[in-house]
Amino acid sequence: MQEEIKLGFVVSEFHRDITYQMEILGREHAEFLGAKVVRTLYVPGTFDIPLAVKKMLSEGDEDGSEEREVDAVVTLGCIIKGATGHDEMIAAQMTRKIMDLSLEYGKPVTLGVSGPGMTRLEAQERVEYAKRGVEAAVKMVKRLRE
Repeated sequence: MQEEIKLGFVVSEFHRDITYQMEILGREHAEFLGAKVVRTLYVPGTFDIPLAVKKMLSEGDEDGSEEREVDAVVTLGCIIKGATGHDEMIAAQMTRKIMDLSLEYGKPVTLGVSGPGMTRLEAQERVEYAKRGVEAAVKMVKRLRE
């Protein structure tokens, strides 16, 4: 029997009407794939995601407990275009940092964040990106266990 895949979710509260839908879809898809969401951290915005990812990946390491340890982290959020290029800067930095954390801890950190450069309507149409993030996390954990 295969060991259960334990996922952590880091969810942005900015544009919560959209990220709430993403979170629900992500949880449903995880269950469909036989994975379990064991830990969820909420952050103010996508800019704050890397610190929460680091906290989640380091849990279990400090005290030797593997009880709350996750196999992968799924990031969920949306970055909507404003009047400036701020959205592009946030997206570039956030994705770079979560990639660095994945490499540092040797665990998948997947991108269920939509944007940048999109409108609120486009963000609403892309809530399914949450499922992509979960799918990638589950696939990567399985491949790393081979």
